[in-house]
Amino acid sequence: MGFRSCKMEDGLSSFWGPVTSTDWCEKNYVHSSYIAEFFNTISNVPGILLALIGLVNALRQRFEKRFSVLHISNMILAIGSMIYHSTLQHVQQQGDETPMVWEMLLYFYILYSPDWHYRSTMPTFLFFYGALYAVVHALFRFGFGFKVHYVILCLLCIPRVYKYYIYTKDVSAKRLAKLYVATLLLGSMCWLSDRVFCKEISHWHFNPQGHALWHILMGFNSYFANTFLMFCRAQQREWNPKVVYFLGVFPYVKIQKPKSQ
Repeated sequence: MGFRSCKMEDGLSSFWGPVTSTDWCEKNYVHSSYIAEFFNTISNVPGILLALIGLVNALRQRFEKRFSVLHISNMILAIGSMIYHSTLQHVQQQGDETPMVWEMLLYFYILYSPDWHYRSTMPTFLFFYGALYAVVHALFRFGFGFKVHYVILCLLCIPRVYKYYIYTKDVSAKRLAKLYVATLLLGSMCWLSDRVFCKEISHWHFNPQGHALWHILMGFNSYFANTFLMFCRAQQREWNPKVVYFLGVFPYVKIQKPKSQ
């Protein structure tokens, strides 16, 4: 058998064996022998559902394929995170981190490709960059280096997002961008507090589950980002986009393509 069980300090059995990945502030194997970090695992479910809603909307209104791929990548990332947090194994952690980089490369393409004159060069470069990163990341442990690399990719996207924001006059679309920033900042605070103050939190009677809150907020963050980018792209294509609200609260983009398209 490839898997072996072991006994944790609290006496619960671990189906996946000793922890070989980064361990977070949630206590391990409290609710199940098969799920190392219960809340950090199930907190990815909202992200999967939100990405599925975005995918259905993109397919139903025949948005460009890049947005369908983007929503699918969000789902893959959330599923990878579930597998990682349920096992706390190094290989599964790599399977969570590598798609994070791929997803940022996809965002980079969606943001910058409309004004890129050499249409094949950008996707070709990003594809080989992503493939090379996956190989190197599989061979070496990056740790802090991964975080720096990921933050740099995020920062490279900010100027273009800001440009879209200032050129967008629609109030509802701007609200999506503000929700994107708000969930990013709040989620980052949850992530940092869980990481930095874990020693203090471990003595509390109640764990606020900062990393699980990060997952939930990032699920909404990705949805708001994708919806905002879909609006901006539809505006570029002159598809008369509008932000409408399902049941008065849940935003999505509705477009009206010219009959010639």
